[in-house]
Amino acid sequence: MNGPPGSHEVKGVGFQDTGEAPEAARPSTANSRVPARVTWRKLVILPSVIAIVLLATWLWFQQASLDSVSRNALAGDVVRLRLWEHIQLTAISTFFVLIIAIPLGILLTRRLLRPAAPFAIALANVGQATPAIGLLALLVIWLGIGARTALVGIIAYALLPVLSNTIAGLRANDPTLLEAARGIGMSPVGVLRRVELPLAVPLILAGVRTALVLNVGTATLATFGGGGGLGDLITAGITNQRMPVLVLGSVLTVSLALFVDWLASIAELLLRPRGLEVGT
Repeated sequence: MNGPPGSHEVKGVGFQDTGEAPEAARPSTANSRVPARVTWRKLVILPSVIAIVLLATWLWFQQASLDSVSRNALAGDVVRLRLWEHIQLTAISTFFVLIIAIPLGILLTRRLLRPAAPFAIALANVGQATPAIGLLALLVIWLGIGARTALVGIIAYALLPVLSNTIAGLRANDPTLLEAARGIGMSPVGVLRRVELPLAVPLILAGVRTALVLNVGTATLATFGGGGGLGDLITAGITNQRMPVLVLGSVLTVSLALFVDWLASIAELLLRPRGLEVGT
């Protein structure tokens, strides 16, 4: 190297060492900004709409004339108890969907069990293709009436989105990235935990979000299996032809579904790996 001190020559081209990074190597201020994951609109707009709907329903309900049948259907803490039962049904069923579908999806993408994946997807698809009320009726015949029967039906109905998204997310990973991870000495468990699952997180979370909303809606049918929930209010309003009871049960169900979807969307943004965000 014959250049003056402070210069470097690569393949006949000299670069003066000025102590500053080259223009192309300097991080762009615009590109280095991490986009805000959760904006104030995301945090405020939908909860505000839900609160307005609930407030309008409450004001209308206060002005509605209730006869003895309606008052009996809503006596005491019935509304609070049915809402709490509905939340429990949704939370418990979603928990079991996650601990069944995600590990099963991981196993079905491993080399040994990969041929069984189409069969598992078809079986899960049967649970969702079957009308929910028909599936619940069959489970009542088999398991009897109770919350357990309702939970089994809800879980069977919500398995497909999480299972299929888990398999699709893991299959969509770039094979060259997995080979590179193995090439640097990572174990199969390390590759799964540190490479495959983080890359598949967006699709898995989308499936979980779908399953949550499905569970809220399907839980209304738990009333036909003796599982309780807001479906009790809806069926009481329909069978007794009492509009205030029907409207109250329906609005609470829709509001709960929207609120759960909002919570899932926030969790989806927060749990998404930063490396997968555009602009990072």
